[in-house]
Amino acid sequence: MTYKTSCCAFLTGTRSAVLNTEARTVEADVLSRRCVMMRLVDFSYEQYQKALRQSAGAVVIILPRSISSVPQDVVRQFMEIEPEMLAMETIVPVYFAVEDEELLSIYEQTRAASASQGSASAAEVLLHTATANGFQMVTSGAQSKAINDWLIPSVEGRLTGLGGEDLPTVVIVAHYDSFGVAPWLSHGADSNGSGISVLLELARLFSRLYTYRRTHAGYNLLFFASGGGKFNYQGTKRWLEDNLDHTDSSLLQDNVAFVLCLDTLGRGNSLHLHVSKPPKEGTLQHAFLRELEMVVGSQFPEVKFSMVHKKINLAEDMLAWEHERFAIRRLPAFTISHLESHRDSLRNSIMDRRARIDTKALTRNTRIIAEALTRVIYNLTDKGAPADLQIFTDQMQIQQEQLESVMDWLSSQPRAAQLIDKDSTFLNTLEYYMGRYLKDVKQHHVKADKRDPEFVFYDQLKQVMNAYRVKPAIFDLLLAVCIAAYLGVAYVAVQHFGLLYKMIQRLSLKTKQQ
Repeated sequence: MTYKTSCCAFLTGTRSAVLNTEARTVEADVLSRRCVMMRLVDFSYEQYQKALRQSAGAVVIILPRSISSVPQDVVRQFMEIEPEMLAMETIVPVYFAVEDEELLSIYEQTRAASASQGSASAAEVLLHTATANGFQMVTSGAQSKAINDWLIPSVEGRLTGLGGEDLPTVVIVAHYDSFGVAPWLSHGADSNGSGISVLLELARLFSRLYTYRRTHAGYNLLFFASGGGKFNYQGTKRWLEDNLDHTDSSLLQDNVAFVLCLDTLGRGNSLHLHVSKPPKEGTLQHAFLRELEMVVGSQFPEVKFSMVHKKINLAEDMLAWEHERFAIRRLPAFTISHLESHRDSLRNSIMDRRARIDTKALTRNTRIIAEALTRVIYNLTDKGAPADLQIFTDQMQIQQEQLESVMDWLSSQPRAAQLIDKDSTFLNTLEYYMGRYLKDVKQHHVKADKRDPEFVFYDQLKQVMNAYRVKPAIFDLLLAVCIAAYLGVAYVAVQHFGLLYKMIQRLSLKTKQQ
């Protein structure tokens, strides 16, 4: 039986993925040099640690076909454990496989055999071990190797404002990549498929407004779908360097009004504007904060809105939010999210699937952002527009069906940064979609510095694992002992038969002589 498994292959995760050992479950007393199988519904960090402490040959975590069928407390528990699993350096390869009937059958047989070893007498264990069928788990892939020339791509596009060349620019940013303990299973529905969905819908809405002269605002809009967001926002970092340090003219150098980063907007009844420095009164970023409060308070009273102030901690290895990349370069920026803390485990989990997205909440959050942004760039409040004015209605309304379609597309595929290169189908589709609404759409690429790499990716993220039904090694030993004993008895019997035959011959000879 053959199964496709996903293996961790991060700089701080497992890089050894070769396996050829017997299967056991955590019920067994001895796990050393065994392939330990665990089901997600029975998974616990203590059991995982037990396997590592006993120097298991590998760990296979079996995931259900549908995450929505798993109890929420189990999902939450695993999401909380994932960061520790990623941060822990271990030589034990950790695999993830999606269950099917055959794999569950292997697990149940292995579990029954493992459990019997702990409850039976020594003689029973020996007999059971000698007679039971076991499974040998073997991977056919090669050892993982570092990829030295991997490119992280990003995509940008723009809508040029009306009324002169030196116009202020509003930058709208969302990272598209996902993250989790197994790259091939990281679909990142909420983090950050929801952010990209909102970015694309905003691009569609404002492209229509910018089509007509009477609704063409006096602001440039710059849209940026960044790569490497889960790796300390490497795509954004290099994009800023290219636009601020290595060119004489770009929209980022010419009067940036503010940068709005979109992150985890697919559920909940709260919105938080995360800032590194509270905006000052009289600035456009303060006006946007005021408009957000006004739109939420007058049109969506069920939503809890707040501003969360957190200073940038440069001593940390990882930045908290994407807006901090811009704030470091002294560009006014903030991130809007339904999460109150950047430490929420949802942002880095293979449990972040499509089923967790509330499409109505995503549509509502898109509308809140679109309404507030429109009021700012068209200066509607100062022009006397009422707080409850609904701008996006009729032909200009937010299209929930389109948001659902985009979310289905994004969450149907893993989007870990080490899976998406400049020629991937996903990136080409994203670039095409942005090109439908924006001008000057193009890619940007990031390559790790060879001398001091900011990130290291490894190949062999998927392994083919074969399960062979075998007798345990002790069976061969006992069989050899039995064969040796049989041959010994036969040898002794032959020897005795020969002596007896000689004695009979002697007696017969004596009788004839007499």
